[in-house]
Amino acid sequence: MDKYLHCIMLVDDDPDDNYIHQLVITDWGKCDTVRVAETGTEALTYLANTAHPDYVRPEVILLDINMPGMNGFEFLEEYHQLDNQLKSNVVVMMLTTSLNPNDEHRAEKFNEVTGYRNKPLTKAMLDDVLIEHFS
Repeated sequence: MDKYLHCIMLVDDDPDDNYIHQLVITDWGKCDTVRVAETGTEALTYLANTAHPDYVRPEVILLDINMPGMNGFEFLEEYHQLDNQLKSNVVVMMLTTSLNPNDEHRAEKFNEVTGYRNKPLTKAMLDDVLIEHFS
């Protein structure tokens, strides 16, 4: 597959997971930029600040559920309120350690969520996202 992504955003409070997932994305070799937000608030600020010189519009957001302050579902509630132009053609996938089926059902209720996967991130998962959403 020749398709490349410009930017994947990781929204996760765990620095170890972020480090490993950045390595996986870099090794995958089909994405130019990885942005990391360690809180939902930080991610929302980044997404809304399109005029910032370092802004690269994410095509994929990988979102953890269990985070302090603003969890993944609270992020989604706020993300849902963003201007449609900021959200158009963005794939939001839950990437979590939660094995609770209620979390998966809750995620399905958000139109913006296109998938639910368990950590750790793999190149096969990234290939699936690329094929399913960007072919």
